[in-house]
Amino acid sequence: MSKTVQTIHIALAGNPNAGKTTLFNSLTGARQHVGNYPGVTVEKKEGVFFHEEQEIKVVDLPGTYSLTAYSVEELVARDYLVNEQPDVVVNIVDASNLERNLYLSCQFLELGVPLVIALNMIDVAEKRGILVDTKKLSELTGVPVVPLIARSGKGIPELLQTVQKVCQTAPPCQTLIRYGADIDEALRELVPMIEQHKLLGNTYPASWTALKILENDEQIVAKVMLEDMTVGQQLIDRSAALARHLQDTLDAYPETVIADHRYGFVRSILRQGEVTQITEQDRLYASDQIDKVVTNRVVGPLLMAAVLLGLYSFTFNWSGIFVDWLGLFFELLGNVTEFLLPDGPIKSMIISGVIDGVGGVLGFVPIIMFMFFGIAVLEDSGYLARVAFMMDRIFHFFGLHGSSVMPFIISGGIAGGCAVPGVLAARTLRSPKERMATLLTVPFMNCGAKFPVLTLIIAAFFPNHQAMYMFLATLVAWLVALLTAKFLRMTLLKGESTPFVMELPPYRLPTLKGLFIHTWERTWQYIKKAGTVILGISILLWAMMTYPGLPSEKVAAFETMRQQVIASADAPSKLLRIDQLEAKAGLRHSIAGRIGIALEPISRFAGFDWRTNIALVGGFAAKEVIVSTLGTAYSLGEADQEKTTSLKDRLSQDKHWNPIAALAFLFFIMFYSPCLVTVVAIAKEAGSWKWAFFSMGFNTIFAFTMAVGIFQLGNLLGIG
Repeated sequence: MSKTVQTIHIALAGNPNAGKTTLFNSLTGARQHVGNYPGVTVEKKEGVFFHEEQEIKVVDLPGTYSLTAYSVEELVARDYLVNEQPDVVVNIVDASNLERNLYLSCQFLELGVPLVIALNMIDVAEKRGILVDTKKLSELTGVPVVPLIARSGKGIPELLQTVQKVCQTAPPCQTLIRYGADIDEALRELVPMIEQHKLLGNTYPASWTALKILENDEQIVAKVMLEDMTVGQQLIDRSAALARHLQDTLDAYPETVIADHRYGFVRSILRQGEVTQITEQDRLYASDQIDKVVTNRVVGPLLMAAVLLGLYSFTFNWSGIFVDWLGLFFELLGNVTEFLLPDGPIKSMIISGVIDGVGGVLGFVPIIMFMFFGIAVLEDSGYLARVAFMMDRIFHFFGLHGSSVMPFIISGGIAGGCAVPGVLAARTLRSPKERMATLLTVPFMNCGAKFPVLTLIIAAFFPNHQAMYMFLATLVAWLVALLTAKFLRMTLLKGESTPFVMELPPYRLPTLKGLFIHTWERTWQYIKKAGTVILGISILLWAMMTYPGLPSEKVAAFETMRQQVIASADAPSKLLRIDQLEAKAGLRHSIAGRIGIALEPISRFAGFDWRTNIALVGGFAAKEVIVSTLGTAYSLGEADQEKTTSLKDRLSQDKHWNPIAALAFLFFIMFYSPCLVTVVAIAKEAGSWKWAFFSMGFNTIFAFTMAVGIFQLGNLLGIG
C-alpha cells in the first residue's frame, strides 16, 4: 500500500514548438483535462501522475517567448506563475535553438522562480552539429539542466528526480542582470522606493517590479498605481525621464535596451566556457564576428591595452591647450582680485581658499571632459562589456567573481568613475564573501576624484610621458586591487569562486548627441561637486590654515625686522623675504599647520612634508580636496603677490618635492583610505561598520608602507 505524500505542483513553460505539449502528454497520458483560463480563450491543460509514489500535478502553460505582457498568452503564463506559485517551473528549451529559447529562461531567473531547464531535442541539435555542455550550462545559470528527448521519453526519469530534489532545497535566489549604466542607475533609485512602500511586495520581487515599470508594462504599472498613486506616479515619472534620456543618447526605448542586455546575458552563457560547440560551419552575426577578434584570448588583451593607451593619449594631447587657457584665466582672476580687494581675511579667503583652491580643481575640467567623452564612446558602443568579459578568467584566478569586473570599471577601472556606485553595483554578487572582497577592493581604482591629483603630479614631474604614466597608474591600480583580493580570499574571506555570466549587448554606433549628453552629464557632476562640496571644504580648510594666526609678539617681531631693512638699498627683496617667512610662520601656527607638523615625524619617511600632510588629511573627506588644499597651502605659504604661478610649477620648484617623492605621493593617493562617502557606502552594503573601518585602516597602512618603500629605495639608489 503506497503511503500518502504531499502533491508536487509543476508548471511546464517554454517557447512555442519547444516540445512542451509532447512532454506534457508523455507525463500525463490520458490523465489530463483541457479547459480555458478564467476570462480568456487561452487553452488550459492540467494533468496528474505519480512518480515513485509521489503525486505530481502538472500544468502546461501557453507557449510564450517572454514574460513581458505583450500578448494574452504571456499575461496568462506570468499571472499563473505569480498567483499559483508552482513548486517548480520546468522550462522546456529547444537545444537546437538555444539563444532564442534561453531568453525566456533569463526572465524566469529575473523573477526568481524555482526553475529546472529541460534541454529538449538534443538529438536534433546533434544532427545539426550542436553539442551542449549541460553541466557547464547549469553552473552558469545556477539552475539544474537536464538533457531530454521528450518524443522518445529519454531523460524524463532524470527530469522528475531533479524536480523532486529542487522541491527539497532552499528557495531560489533572483538572478540580477545588468542592463547598462542608465537603466542600472534608475533601478537603484526605484527599488528602495518600492521596498519602502511595500508595493506589490507579496506578489513580485521589488527589483522585478522596478524593471517592469521601466519596461512600461501596463499591467504592473496599473497595479502599482492602484496600491499607491502618489509613489506610483513618482516611479512612472522616473521611468519617463529614463525613456527620454535613452531616446536622446541611444535612440532606443528602455524595453529595447533591456532586451538587448538579456540577449547579451544569454549570448555570454553560450560562449562562456564553450557551453555550445558547433561542429559544422555556423553563420555568425555582426557582433559575433567582431567579438571573434575583440575577445580573442591573445588579440583581445593587446587590443584592450592599445585602446586604453589611446584613450589617455587622446585625453592629454587634445586637452592640453584648454587646460593652459583655463590656468591663465584663474591666474588672471587671481591678479584682478589681488588688485581690487584690500588686504585682509576676505581677500585671503577668496584668493587662497576659492581661486587657488577650487580653481585648482576646476582647472582639470578639460581633461575630465575629454576623458569622459572617450569613455562614453567605449560604453555606448558596447566595448566596455567586452572588457569585463575578457577579465573574467583573471578575476576567477584572484578569487573574485567575474561580475566584479563592472563594479571595478564603474569605480574608475579605466578612469573617471566613482567608488560609491561601484560599491553599490556589487549587490549583484550572490556569494557574500565575493561581494565583500569586491567592496573592499573597488576603492583602489583611479576614480574621478583621484584623477585630478594624478594628473597634477604627473604633469609637474613627468610632463613628457603623461599618457604613459596614467596608463601605468591604471595597470598598477588593477594589479594591487587583484592581489589584495587574492590576499583577502586566502585569509579573511576564504571560499570557492562561483560561476560567472557577463552580458554582451550588441555593438552600437554611438550617436554624437548621445556622446555629448553623457560627457556633459558627468562633467557637470564634477563641476557641481567642485562648486559645492569642494568649495565648502576648501573654505573650511583655508580657515584652519589661517587661524588662530600668529601671536602679537611674533607679528611685532616681523614688523621690527621690516623697519630694520626698510632703508637698505635692497629693501624690496628683503621685505618680500620677510613677508614669505611671516606667511609660512602663520601657516605653521594654524590649526591645520599644527596637524601637519604633528604628522611629519612619521610622514617624512615617505617624503611628505607638513603642507602635504594637510592636503592628505583633507583627502579623507574627498580626494578632489587634495588639489584644492595643496593650492591653498602653497598659496598661503608664499607672499610674492606680484607673480602668480600655477600649482604645478610651485610643486615642481619646491625643495621638498622631487620625482621620487612625487612617485611615493602618487602611490599613497591611489591606495589610501576611501573618501568619507565611500566608507559610509561600504558600511551600509556590508551591514557593519567594522568592514568600513577595516577598509580605512588596511588601505592607509598598505598605502603608507608602499610610499615609504618607494621613497626610501629611490633615495638609496640616488634617483630622487
